[in-house]
Order: sequence, then structure tokens, then C-alpha cells
Amino acid sequence: MDAAPSPAAPGADGLGAGRERLLLLDAASLYYRAFHGVPQSLTAPDGTPVNAVRGFLDAVAFLVAEHRPVRLVACWDEDWRPAFRVAALPSYKAHRVGPGGGEDSPAALGPQVPVIAEVLAALGVARVGCAGFEADDVIATLAARAVAAGDVVVDVVTGDRDLFQLVDDAAGVRVLYVGKGVRRAEVVDQAWLAARYGVRDGAGYADLAVLRGDPSDGLPGVAGIGEKSAAGLLERYGDLAGVRAAAAEPASAVPAGQRRRLLEASGYLDAAPAVVRVVREAPVPVVPDALPRAAADPGSLERLVQRWGLASSVERVLTALGSARG
Repeated sequence: MDAAPSPAAPGADGLGAGRERLLLLDAASLYYRAFHGVPQSLTAPDGTPVNAVRGFLDAVAFLVAEHRPVRLVACWDEDWRPAFRVAALPSYKAHRVGPGGGEDSPAALGPQVPVIAEVLAALGVARVGCAGFEADDVIATLAARAVAAGDVVVDVVTGDRDLFQLVDDAAGVRVLYVGKGVRRAEVVDQAWLAARYGVRDGAGYADLAVLRGDPSDGLPGVAGIGEKSAAGLLERYGDLAGVRAAAAEPASAVPAGQRRRLLEASGYLDAAPAVVRVVREAPVPVVPDALPRAAADPGSLERLVQRWGLASSVERVLTALGSARG
């Protein structure tokens, strides 16, 4: 991204003194980035690529060592293109559907995802998804539950800008944006959103995303309304509802061209919020999320290490777990 990275050093931000830190990992975002960032020459003894597995585990080790959470959950995509979002906007991720109807993803990545799940289980690291919902919704739901319970700071680890909508300084929710890599994570709080996008908070970012659109997700946005003009409208009229109300009022100060485009996009603007906004009350199963201090199943973990050649990466995770609350 264009903004200068803000180092995410533990304790340097002053956030969460005396409060537990919960790390919510956007697992798919991390293992996709690991797959594309770590050479496929890293293989198991039988030659099977394990670059995504190794990269994902190394990311977990770094995050635990750097941020020292008390709780951690790897949030899983059980449905990458939920029916309720497609019903609202059929173009949603349509360009990413593969020949078999599933997500079009690299052939060498798919077999690695179950290995990651198995290693997390052997380590005792919580992993949870929710049928019919994306990982974004799982993260939003777990964050909302944690905030409601109190005494917790939530760090959402993702390379997906969609989750910026969760940022809420008062609630203690921020994003560690790994677009430039886990070691160069940018701490996204409300000041960061204001400086980068000109919006006040996470809710403002969601409204901006609706207006601007996102081609990577099949969201067309409002024709002729880019990021800056969307931010300007939101600053003047407060939120998406205020922008639409002003566009519908002939006496308002909305420029004629923007007014016309907003009115022409009324169908899209009716549908898009349900697609862009995360679900904060999804039926996500409750799982124990305390950070383990040692492997939950050492025997299974050792078998996985030997089968897939993961000794160094698993050792880094175990070292980080052992010292996280030291």
C-alpha cells in the first residue's frame, strides 16, 4: 500500500495495558501469501511442495513471538463465496470460480491446506470456520464476542483490506495488515484509516468500499466515484445513507454528475452493503482459544514433522509458544 508501514512492535503502541490480547488470523490470506512468497522448491521428503505450510507456520511463530497474545484463533474459510452474498450481487467473486465450480486456486496449494489444519490441531492452536460464511465473518463474530466480554484487545491479522471495517479504537480492535509481509505489518487503527483513506473509522471504510467498489471481488462500485470522491462524500454527509439521501434531494450540494451516477446505481447500492459488510453474529462454534504452551499431541506432531519435513518451522512455533507468556 501507499502508506508508510507502522511497525507493530509489542508494547510500542500503548494499546491494551492490563488486557488480554487476542490474535485472529485470516488463515486463507496468510497461506495464500505464503504460497506465493515462499519458493515451491521447499518440499516434503517425497517431493511434495510444502511452501505454504512452512510459510504459514513461520508467520504464526513470528506473530506469537512479536505480539505475545494470550489467545489465538486461526479463522477458516468454510465458504469462500457464500450464497447470501451471491444472491445479493451475482457478480461477487464470479471471476474467481474455477471449472469445477469451486475457487480457482493453484493446484499445488490445495493439498497443503489440510496439512496446515492437521499441524494446528497437533499443536493445539484453535481453528474454526462456519458453514455458509467466510473467514471474514468468523473473524468479525469472534471480535464482537471478545469485545462484548470485555478486557481484551483484538488484533486481526490479514492481507485483506475488507477487514479494515472492523477497526474500532474504543473497542480495542485493530488490523495488522500484512500486505507487505508479516514482518512489515502495518498497524491499522482509526488514525491510519483517516490518514490513508480519509474516513473516520471502520464503518466509514465499509461505506467507502461500497461506493468505490473492488474489482478483485467483483464489486463494480458506483461509476465515476473513486476513492477520493467517495471519501469526500462521506466526510460531508456522514455515511452511505446520508450520501444517498443527499443525492436524492435536488436542493443538496451534491454535484450534478455525482448525483446522477449515485441515482443510476441505486440498485447496486441497495445490494452491495450486504455483500461488503461482514456478519458479526454468525453461528460460529465456540472453541477454546487459549494459546498453548506446548504441543497438544506431540506424537501426531512428530509424525507430521517427519512426513512433511517441517522440523525447523514447527520448532520455531514451539519456541514462540513456550515463551509467549514467559
